[in-house]
Amino acid sequence: MKLELASPLSAIKGVGPASARVLAEAGLVSVCDLLWHLPHRYEDRTDPRRIGSLATAEGAVTLVGRLTSLVERRARNRRMRIVEAIVDDGTGSLPVVWFNQPYLATTLRKGMRVWLHGALRPARSGWGLQIVAPEWEVEDEDQAPIHLARVVPMYRRVGAWGGRRVRSLIARALDELGEIADQVAALLPHAGLLPLGEALGQVHFPIVPAHEHDVSRLLGELQRRTTPALRRLAFEELLALGITLEEERRRRRRQRATACAISDEIRERARAILPFRLTGAQRRVVGEIVADLQRAVPMARLLHGDVGSGKTIVATLSALVVLEAGQQVAVLAPTELLAQQHHGTLSRLLAATPHRAELLIGSRPTREKRAVRERLADGSAALVIGTHALLEDETVFGHLGLAIIDEQHRFGVAQRQTLLDKGEAPHLLVMTATPIPRSLALSLYGDLDLSVLDELPPGRSPVRTAVRDDAARPKLLEFLRREVAEGGQIYWVFPLIEESEKLSLRAVESHVRAVRQAFPDTAVGVVHGRLPALEREGVMAAFVAGEIAVLCATTVIEVGVDVPNASVMVIENAERFGLAQLHQLRGRVGRGRRQSFCALLVADEAPVEARARLDFFAATSDGFRIAEEDFRLRGPGEFTGLRQWGRPEFRVASLITHRAELEAARAAAAEAERHNRLNEVRAALSCTGAIGNAVPAG
Repeated sequence: MKLELASPLSAIKGVGPASARVLAEAGLVSVCDLLWHLPHRYEDRTDPRRIGSLATAEGAVTLVGRLTSLVERRARNRRMRIVEAIVDDGTGSLPVVWFNQPYLATTLRKGMRVWLHGALRPARSGWGLQIVAPEWEVEDEDQAPIHLARVVPMYRRVGAWGGRRVRSLIARALDELGEIADQVAALLPHAGLLPLGEALGQVHFPIVPAHEHDVSRLLGELQRRTTPALRRLAFEELLALGITLEEERRRRRRQRATACAISDEIRERARAILPFRLTGAQRRVVGEIVADLQRAVPMARLLHGDVGSGKTIVATLSALVVLEAGQQVAVLAPTELLAQQHHGTLSRLLAATPHRAELLIGSRPTREKRAVRERLADGSAALVIGTHALLEDETVFGHLGLAIIDEQHRFGVAQRQTLLDKGEAPHLLVMTATPIPRSLALSLYGDLDLSVLDELPPGRSPVRTAVRDDAARPKLLEFLRREVAEGGQIYWVFPLIEESEKLSLRAVESHVRAVRQAFPDTAVGVVHGRLPALEREGVMAAFVAGEIAVLCATTVIEVGVDVPNASVMVIENAERFGLAQLHQLRGRVGRGRRQSFCALLVADEAPVEARARLDFFAATSDGFRIAEEDFRLRGPGEFTGLRQWGRPEFRVASLITHRAELEAARAAAAEAERHNRLNEVRAALSCTGAIGNAVPAG
């Protein structure tokens, strides 16, 4: 009976009950599980060195030659068995030694031609070299090599099993495996997919090119996960993500939400609360949201706007529509300071309406929190702004109609769902200022409709950004003193809290004294992640109130702080920050009428590439251009959105490297939904193992 993907591992020859238990403890139960246990790297063992050319103990080498002697002996302490051999390749001979592997004395025989890969060490005699504990493989014209003479897959240990044993088992499984029924390719005939069986085989044992320079190219593609075989497996995982997102969209469409009617009175009230004319982008996005709110299907929309694009006024108008329909609105913010700022803004904007904003944050007295919760439960409070206190079991809503989540990337989907579960199919609006390329946002948040604010309000001057080294520090200090004297405020951001012996970077704790000396008559504050939350919030509140003129900080100030009077952002060791993070930091200034500035201080030893990256950043304020460049430069890696989804990391797929597969998988999932074939595709992915390895059902 031929082996299949669904077969238990005990069906592979040589896997007995004990071995099956070891593998099962590591989560490997079926052949499919085993074949998705992918190599973590590859080694080129195709080009053996000539023994006669070896002159120094230069680390690991690959050799091929004939065994001219082979003996086994006991070490002096008699606890260790040693196998010693001599290998000769015609250009010279070399001693070989293995420790505590006595079976090699009978497995290997004098006269055999073998491949060896191991570390060169000085010989015990003190003269010449020897190869110690090498990996070995007997040359066999009738059987393809597994461990040597090829680009070799390297596996992490599985329990007590080392990488060689895992490699042998995978090779045996692939050899015994019957033809794989490629159900995914059958359902997507126009996708041009490499057959699954071929892809799995080439991922584990890549076909070695004939030319040496092609081997180097292959190793590069394997490292970047861009071979056709790895792209095929990446597509499977990304399709699993796409199917899950489409299923979530379908689930929401089946729910019934409160349809919010729009009247002339509501339109007039909305116009009355506007402190300024909306931009064209804001009008477009408000129109998209209001159209959703008028339907009886719960809205699920991502509002993606660059720093300063006016997301808050859009959220306020959205909330007003739902409040006028007699429903409750909850606004979830990641920090108490941001919640307090939103509470103040919404209270001011809605002052001429009957709607009053409540504040629910953890630091409020227990009695006040209890009173707010009672008003939310009986429906007498219609609008609440809060932090994680909104998610607690004690917070109950009478009729929650709209949940607004600010800075979505600070929350997980489980937290989002906790808030939604407090109402009966409430509408959902999530907001983020973190720049994400549009294609990535569509795929990462595929269960949400996307609205983009791609236009800044008039009157906001771009922040002037400059890259400076240490030689410019005295002149910078003069400029900063003038700025403070004229009433401006300064953020001074450091990459570390404390000095590190390993990293020659400036740290906030050790440099705040120098900053205070440079500003002797100015209030200087310090915030970082190790400060108690109440102390950190107190310092931030003092900065917002203008009581502190210079704030030394780590990136805890990256998101959500609105200080219109802050006019300068100084970033130490700017070469250590990503472009998206620099963009978030720069967005903390330029919010008032003062011309604002951002100084990127770069260490003298910073690489040329880092300076070029910062020069690009200084030349543009377009968050979406910065996001695209950031993803282009960052290369393979994972976007944190998967962790926000609470899903395990992909085995193969990278949301950055596999952008083409991401787009193709999203399109395939959408087509499957249109033709009512989501269950078929999910079943096919379950058979190939992609669902289990990428995203769980539901």
